[in-house]
Amino acid sequence: MSRPIVAIVGRPNVGKSTLFNRILGWRKAIVDPQSGLTRDRLYGVAEWRGREFTIVDTAGLDMDGGKNESRAAIEAQTKVAIQEADLIVLLLDVREGLTPIDREIVHLLRRSSRRVLVAANKADSPNDRHFAHEIMELGFDEPSLVSAQHGLGVGGFLDLVVEALPAAAEEPEGDTKADRLAIMGRPNVGKSSLLNALLGDERALVSRLPGTTRDPVDTELVYDGIPVVLVDTAGIRRKSSARDRLEQYSLMRGIHAMERADAVLLVIDASTGVLAQDQHVAGYALEAGKGLVIVVNKIDLVEPAQRKPAHWRTVLTRSFKFAPFAPIVTVSALTKESIGSVIPAALEVVGQRRIKMPPNELNKVLRQAFTEHPPPSFKGRRLRLGYATQAASESPTVVMFVNDVGLLHFSYRRYLEKAIRDRFGLHGNPLKLVLRAASDRRTSPPGRALRAGPTSPRSGEVKGRPPRVAGR
Repeated sequence: MSRPIVAIVGRPNVGKSTLFNRILGWRKAIVDPQSGLTRDRLYGVAEWRGREFTIVDTAGLDMDGGKNESRAAIEAQTKVAIQEADLIVLLLDVREGLTPIDREIVHLLRRSSRRVLVAANKADSPNDRHFAHEIMELGFDEPSLVSAQHGLGVGGFLDLVVEALPAAAEEPEGDTKADRLAIMGRPNVGKSSLLNALLGDERALVSRLPGTTRDPVDTELVYDGIPVVLVDTAGIRRKSSARDRLEQYSLMRGIHAMERADAVLLVIDASTGVLAQDQHVAGYALEAGKGLVIVVNKIDLVEPAQRKPAHWRTVLTRSFKFAPFAPIVTVSALTKESIGSVIPAALEVVGQRRIKMPPNELNKVLRQAFTEHPPPSFKGRRLRLGYATQAASESPTVVMFVNDVGLLHFSYRRYLEKAIRDRFGLHGNPLKLVLRAASDRRTSPPGRALRAGPTSPRSGEVKGRPPRVAGR
């Protein structure tokens, strides 16, 4: 089941990124600080009142990297949000009122069929309500007064957000559930060429599937007798000219495809090597708990010594320290070299997602790990394991009941994760390690996934119920 997408749009300096970070709460790093992956985020998975949704900060979608967003960039961001988001949050500055750029954005939103919620930001005192009269005349629902910086009104606004989200779609019934794969990557790495090469594989029998209103067609394959769906292939096939600004904002389209997939095929251009945007996309996939296969394309453009998986394993180990478990496939979509290895690698990753970890074996593995290398002490106290179990989840998740969730250092977390992987595999998949206090074992469901060391859950508190963010 895919999560609905909520996009925050607005002109520069109204507080889009501040609201984005406030909603995500205290958990701001995708991976641990030693992974080599930047902390900059465009996207996150949040939960409010029991409802998960994907939130996108369109302020970060300008791939030019400039500090000043041009009108063309703002228009492009808004258009992509209209195309891809289930709900749009229009953020305005309550003290400045409506500017010409605000009115241009409103004009675009009025012409769309998307549901829009308006938030008037920087309302730091009750007196600021008097500044909102102009905003109330826009014709949308009554705006919510919020202060993203201080958290005022954000809890009540999130109540409106979850009420406005579309109802969760039920998975289609059928005797066999097809494995769903999403092809992702930065522009010009050969995503469409890879898609066409996969569809041309003699082992793939192709048919067309009806999809959602925004994704009219998915592509269904029967690959060696196994049903496979390549999601959002209509978006991959869309042609865009060099002048089309929206090409720079294809990430949101990819996020929508990724949310409906079991695994992501991350396409990298061998001729250019790994760029920061490749790392971002991999981080998004793992953040969402998806399987990951790294497909190095265009090996026909590099020297023979650089075409082998062993070479790329060395290169990618440095660039993707946070995903050493991801399989690597080297191909040429143009010449069809090794194209037949892509889908089998992806199917193996999807199969690993469904591995069951019997409680007795799981606890034996963890207790042995604790015995062989005891956790470090912190102020005279050590982490103690009470019990561990596999949680019911689409991605591999282990819940550990311990004496104190704050005693697990990020390096020891990686050590325990490796011990679990050595026993159960889980190749190509992120592993969620969720900690709960031992006293919560009988009364509480699994909570937040521990990240890179102890953090304070109140550092991102909003006025109202603090948000719980679904972690990797």
